[in-house]
Amino acid sequence: MAKAEQRRKTRLPKQITLAIQAASDKQANELAVLDLRKAGGFTDFFLICSGTNSRQIRAIADGIRDALAAEGVKPSHVEGYDQSEWILLDYFDFIVHVFGKETRTFYDLERLWGNAETVDVVVA
Repeated sequence: MAKAEQRRKTRLPKQITLAIQAASDKQANELAVLDLRKAGGFTDFFLICSGTNSRQIRAIADGIRDALAAEGVKPSHVEGYDQSEWILLDYFDFIVHVFGKETRTFYDLERLWGNAETVDVVVA
């Protein structure tokens, strides 16, 4: 199935919508959401985005954490913050991946999880 055919409109949980908006507010690039519910994943969704440098990558992750903390939600686990080439925020039902451009290209989660459905990301 072509990638365009896999794309569909899904009503995302409020927390993911807040995370998308927070990432967008910090000028995140290439926002993507993968729906892993039918792909046998260990979480329901991935939110994937990129920053242009380590400072912006941290700012995106901080913005997401702050937006969700304001709703009383904190990540269960955070990885990669000090190196800031790939910051992972684990919220159980969804995981946020904030990448540097080269790191995102190298790991290519969209290809790795190619059986997941890609959800259209709409930023208000």
